[in-house]
Amino acid sequence: MDTDRPAPAWRATFKAWWQASRPPFFIATFGPLGLGFAATVKYTGLVRPGLFALVLGASFMVHLATNLANDLFDHIQGVDAGAGIGGSRVIQEGKLSPLAVGLSLVVLYGLSLAAALVIVPLSGRPALMWSLIIFAALSSFFYVAPPVKYGHRALGEVMVFINMGLIMTVGTFLALADGLWDKRVIALALPVSFMVAGILYFQSLPEMELDRAAGKLTLAGWLGPERAVLVQALWWPLVWLLLVTLWLAGLVAWPVLLGLLTLPFHLKAQKALRTVANTAAWTSLDQSGHLIRKLYLLNSLALIVAVAL
Repeated sequence: MDTDRPAPAWRATFKAWWQASRPPFFIATFGPLGLGFAATVKYTGLVRPGLFALVLGASFMVHLATNLANDLFDHIQGVDAGAGIGGSRVIQEGKLSPLAVGLSLVVLYGLSLAAALVIVPLSGRPALMWSLIIFAALSSFFYVAPPVKYGHRALGEVMVFINMGLIMTVGTFLALADGLWDKRVIALALPVSFMVAGILYFQSLPEMELDRAAGKLTLAGWLGPERAVLVQALWWPLVWLLLVTLWLAGLVAWPVLLGLLTLPFHLKAQKALRTVANTAAWTSLDQSGHLIRKLYLLNSLALIVAVAL
């Protein structure tokens, strides 16, 4: 038997697209959508699983398109060249061509638009829904695409807070609530908005110096190493303060307090951050990104359960 036979071409292609999609970060989309669904059931009594599945599919396609647009335009602008560790690296490693990535954007945004054409008329608030969808779509594309490229202007976390936190949570509620509204949804969305922005912020720390050298200014780069470390130290305590406040205000049930049990992940991330800050070996911090994703996943789950009860 010939054990040296090369792997089928389709397998290499699949692995390349899987790498480009950056699956570990899809949890960032799950939290706001799950929260919006739980809030809809709690405040309206409506359960629309088919429509929610369509919202999920469209949102994940936009998230994937955002990742691919980031890869494409950072490649074009030379941000991820050389020693850079940003993005999925599929273009730099020759696994996918810029043309293939560009064509995938057309397909993903097109499919997302088709889903929106179904979702919006069923929402009961078409004008507001279209406003949110258009704003989110433009934000997705212009994250690093010129001429806006707000991700290069220290606005990435702010826009992620708005889009993947507030708009995804509120938009899911509006899509499912058949025209009803409850202002408590905004309060519920605040901690998850900080959480998802916190993923981006931590991921920017390993590349802080490399991004600045390439002309990309992130929030961490604008703050500088010392202040960037301080902001990271305060980020998750702020999230927990918001979660506890929701419980004290009677907006969520006690399981939200289970998020406090994730403190060891925060402490481990801070220890890793202090180590790299002392050695200036910032790129090694990339290996600790899983700690922030675990913080996000467990705290967002605790919040969703606390809303559902």
